[in-house]
Amino acid sequence: MTRVPSLPRGVRIHDDRVRGVPVLLGPERALILDDIGAAILAEVDGARTIDSITDRLAALYNAPRDEIAGDVLAFLDDLQVQRLLDYAPVTPHG
Repeated sequence: MTRVPSLPRGVRIHDDRVRGVPVLLGPERALILDDIGAAILAEVDGARTIDSITDRLAALYNAPRDEIAGDVLAFLDDLQVQRLLDYAPVTPHG
């Protein structure tokens, strides 16, 4: 996919030292991240496409790309619905 995910203004990843887990903080909400969610969001930098993120995670975890692709897309789409993530289209260079 050629969409580029990014965290919108006011949304950030926070390390909850009390619980020892990463948390995605947004306006008036907090989402505790599991290892998979944290790994996906660690790749979200506002420049990488969904395909690029999927490829990187498949390589890092030596996992089948097809399986990872569905998980990545479902997770990011869910965050977008919750307004904790934005998508931007890739702009062609030229």
